[in-house]
Amino acid sequence: MSGAVGVLVAGSVWFLASACGGAGVSPTDSVHWIVPPVLPPGALIAVLSGDPTRPGPFTLLVSMPNGYRIPPHSHPSYEHVEVREGALLVGAGDRLDPKMTQTLATGDSGTAPAGMHHFSIAKGRTVVAATFMGPYTITYVRAEDAPKPRSFPFGY
Repeated sequence: MSGAVGVLVAGSVWFLASACGGAGVSPTDSVHWIVPPVLPPGALIAVLSGDPTRPGPFTLLVSMPNGYRIPPHSHPSYEHVEVREGALLVGAGDRLDPKMTQTLATGDSGTAPAGMHHFSIAKGRTVVAATFMGPYTITYVRAEDAPKPRSFPFGY
């Protein structure tokens, strides 16, 4: 990691399964949106298929407001994203640099290999389907980018 500090955020994934019942839903069903404890504030997720807490493939919908940023991070397995609405600026590296991104528009998709440091920025309200191999973990390149525990009423 070239001297970068890695922070593994996996313990909060239990929340994904408990809030979503651990079961996936088909895209035609209404989805149950939750606030993800492993992403910066502002995004919502819904489990479409699989169980993010168990080994095996799973797919999440991630809804992000305009300008939402996911700082540089990596995953122990691949991440495949398909933009369902809006646009996603994606980049690779240890520093979030909007000038070093490529745009994925609605209908576009891309895959980040296991261990690749990458980041993203939502352009407009953006919804992506993200597929991973579970159990889900995210390692932020910089410790200070890892979300802080949120508590009511000041958190979500």
